[in-house]
Amino acid sequence: MRAPVGLVTSRLSMRHDAGPRALDRADRIELVERELRSLGLAEELDLLEAEPIARELVDAVHVPAFVDWLAATSGRRPTSLEYDTHVGPDSFDVAGRASGGLWMAAERVLSGAWSSAFCLSRPPGHHAEAARAMGFCLLNHVAIVARGLRTRHGLARIAIIDWDAHHGNGTQHLFEDDPSVFYASLHQWPLYPGTGGAGERGFGDGLDTTLNVPLAVGTGNVEWLDAFERRVLPAVEAFRPDFVLISAGFDAHAEDPVSRTKLDESAFARMTSGVLEVAARLGHGRVVSLLEGGYDPGSLARSTAAHVAALLGKER
Repeated sequence: MRAPVGLVTSRLSMRHDAGPRALDRADRIELVERELRSLGLAEELDLLEAEPIARELVDAVHVPAFVDWLAATSGRRPTSLEYDTHVGPDSFDVAGRASGGLWMAAERVLSGAWSSAFCLSRPPGHHAEAARAMGFCLLNHVAIVARGLRTRHGLARIAIIDWDAHHGNGTQHLFEDDPSVFYASLHQWPLYPGTGGAGERGFGDGLDTTLNVPLAVGTGNVEWLDAFERRVLPAVEAFRPDFVLISAGFDAHAEDPVSRTKLDESAFARMTSGVLEVAARLGHGRVVSLLEGGYDPGSLARSTAAHVAALLGKER
């Protein structure tokens, strides 16, 4: 009998104050939850409440002094860290639970208790650098979990697939000299944060364990999926990872205000199915995803539901 698909959420995620002009609004989570319930998908998922991440896992990725600085914002009035990145009194705790929820999901998939999982959380994480919060991101959740799977569970190779419309500069920079972590990103080019050119392939021992696929403004399903299926999936499979993490941003949707990429929700379902097929061929099937971007309420809800449906083995 197939193990259930997990869904990790946090009731505290609504308490992150991302600033008065922020696109990362609390209702992003509520709208996705409502969509999953309305389609009957929520009742097919094994639900789990996120717990805080262990500090030592965070310090293995982020500079401890930076983490101390972020932690010191707890309980204080809202503060702007950068022009697009803000914290409120609960933001550090909320971000820690986003990382913690992803860690819990990864451990359950690793144990076989879940077949795969999706983590519905905020704020996003893939722009966060070792000692810098940026692009709405405070902690780099996928990086924390990837390193934890290596150090605590002894997995030899981890793959991170990032299909957010924006390049995950933080994730790339944290692993670009590390041959044990393969980072692959499709993203609109040019677009914030300005990194992710095709020539960025890692360096030193990590050379060629970074794959960037920058795609032009206006790219639609056909071109995006062709790049994903002909370039990203074969490269991930050739790396033979023991675990696959997905930075699942949905802001490449045609209705999203922050990009000019033209995907619809079916593209996210097809990419999800493709990752599951690769993981199955590798003999372990371990896939866990985390919400990154996606800022149009309707398209975010529909795209996330299509992604979750694909994790459940349903075609929508």
